[in-house]
Amino acid sequence: MSADPVVVALDVGGTGMKCALVRPDGDTVHTERHPTDAGRGPAAVVGTVLDVAGGLAAKARANGRTPIAVGIAVPGVVDETRGVAVWSANVGFRDVPLRDLAVTRLGLPTALGHDVRVGGLAEARLGAGRGTDHVLFVAIGTGIAAAHVVGGTAAVGAHGAPGEIGHIMVRPDGPRCGCGRPGCLEALASAAAIGRRYAEVAGTPGDAAVTAAEVAERAAAGEPLAGRVWREAVDALADGLATGQALFDVATIVLGGGLVRAGDLLLTPLRAALRERMTFHREPRLVAAALGDEAGCLGAALLALDAIGVRDQQEMR
Repeated sequence: MSADPVVVALDVGGTGMKCALVRPDGDTVHTERHPTDAGRGPAAVVGTVLDVAGGLAAKARANGRTPIAVGIAVPGVVDETRGVAVWSANVGFRDVPLRDLAVTRLGLPTALGHDVRVGGLAEARLGAGRGTDHVLFVAIGTGIAAAHVVGGTAAVGAHGAPGEIGHIMVRPDGPRCGCGRPGCLEALASAAAIGRRYAEVAGTPGDAAVTAAEVAERAAAGEPLAGRVWREAVDALADGLATGQALFDVATIVLGGGLVRAGDLLLTPLRAALRERMTFHREPRLVAAALGDEAGCLGAALLALDAIGVRDQQEMR
């Protein structure tokens, strides 16, 4: 392998891009952040992605490092086999051949992945799920999505859209989800849903000032209303995770995303609620993610390294 090899890694979101140069052992040697500014349209976003990736590769070479691959993570539906961003509401992509565009622009082997799947890949191999062959990574933020990682590889599904655990129906008579169906897990237990539910039961449905974290804190302080809302969310989440365990039989469930910042206010009651729902299924270990917002870039780098056949050095981290 070349001297001091690095992967150019980008985690593209609707608002911003997290970018890094990552060594094959998972060590990040440089990070940057850039605005995505998705409002400019998908073509402009693609241009920015390629410009930033090219700039990172140039920076690596200027510092005596050798870029060996590019890894790009994007939200939405991603066809990893073809390297196509099929659809993304946040970024505006529709059938964008981003992998081939990057190869043409940078002259480096490139892998394109889904943001949650690469985050799960990183947590399974370098983070809270390390040492476990069967991991379910669940990201809980504005929405809820998951990645099933077996033997260090994330399942990509037949159509590029696996892991939509947020759209498991847990309350048939529940609130309507953004997908159009009622009672989805995402409509009850995402951070956004918890804030909305609190405002609803408090009689201030137009008030968006109370966050899920504040609901958790108020519940811990003994406020009855917040306690009720928090228990409803934990119960719904436990139902969703129990369904996930029935489907995947994993050893470890890693929770990521903004809601996990509540720490034991979430994990302690959730572990108990999940345990109550286990019958003949083995109870999984339930832990918080360890890599934070670094997971996306690390996972994109791992995906790129896998694509070029470099994997053994990752265990050095």
